[in-house]
Amino acid sequence: MKLPRVKLSSAPAGPNAFRRMIEAADRELRPGDLAAVYDRNGQPYGVGLFNPRSQIALRIFTRDNPETFDIDAWLAARVGRAVEFRREVLRLPETTDAYRMVHDYGDGLPGLTADIYGGHIVLEFYSLGMFKMAASIEKAFRLHYPDAVFHHRATSFTQEMEGFELQPEAARPRVRIKENGVLFEVTPSGGYKTGFFCDQRENRLLAAALARGRSVVDLCSYTGGFGIYAARLGGAKDATCVELDPEASAQCKRNANINKVKVDSVCVDAFAYLRQMQANKRKFGLVVLDPYKVVSSREEKEKGLYKYKDFNRLAMALADEGAVFVTCSCSGMVSMQEFSQVVRAAAASSGKRLQIFKKTGAGSDHPVAADYPEGEYLKAIWARVY
Repeated sequence: MKLPRVKLSSAPAGPNAFRRMIEAADRELRPGDLAAVYDRNGQPYGVGLFNPRSQIALRIFTRDNPETFDIDAWLAARVGRAVEFRREVLRLPETTDAYRMVHDYGDGLPGLTADIYGGHIVLEFYSLGMFKMAASIEKAFRLHYPDAVFHHRATSFTQEMEGFELQPEAARPRVRIKENGVLFEVTPSGGYKTGFFCDQRENRLLAAALARGRSVVDLCSYTGGFGIYAARLGGAKDATCVELDPEASAQCKRNANINKVKVDSVCVDAFAYLRQMQANKRKFGLVVLDPYKVVSSREEKEKGLYKYKDFNRLAMALADEGAVFVTCSCSGMVSMQEFSQVVRAAAASSGKRLQIFKKTGAGSDHPVAADYPEGEYLKAIWARVY
């Protein structure tokens, strides 16, 4: 199949080409189409997903020769490589049946993530091009998971920016998964992201190892990951999970029940909770702060950094003398260096002294492409508070 052509005026530093980098495009190209990419000298450069209405006008996913390119064979190879990495290298099925199978640019499939929950696979689309190839992507996965049930997800922001619309699923099944011996219920067609935060799996296990005998508070807990780990695996004295979303808070209670542990699930805004606990002089031995994505665009970065500082300042106030403090950011626009500066500033303004002993990121099933460092979005800073 001969692909319509795009000619670059300049080569991008990474896999993304913005509108200003495109010199010309064939008139028959439509948003979401596969495009044969050529450099400024007319030489083959690769194949990409074209969408002139997106901020990223061209996502170049391979440097293969576009004149001999076969998309079905390419998808089968890329998905197969991603599956093999999780199964044979990371050996994730030995410890969990819930993990990220495809991580966007990190697995060479820009604009797509895929998470597996037991027999269910959730495809989350960040680009129109990947959305239009959904049937071909499922076909590639069925080579390895012939009986999988597929779900499609995309945020309303992505749908508006990229120019497509997902129809909501009529059924919303709950799937029970097991992660390091801890049980969770996941709704693949509902909730945030793909229904669960697989990226924090290794951090949850590490935090649990630090929880023994401590009072634990899990702030912005979603369905209770850190708190339930601390109660089930860590031997925590007690655990409190604070979450604003009522459905997630209710799911946290169900997750505690299926693990046969006691967790205090509090449905309230985290800022209000922090101020109330500070007024009550309540202290905890392990404080975990894992807020939603605070910075989504460059325009709101300065405001978002201030919010992170305020969040961390208030959370530190709940830390007892010698407590462990774990603070996270999932904002890709904020680097680890910037986040570290925010945490240090929060400690200074709260009168606390931090002993930082570890910095971590997402689990190993979230690889990062060397030419796309923005994929290293999750940051976690581990410290003792004095």
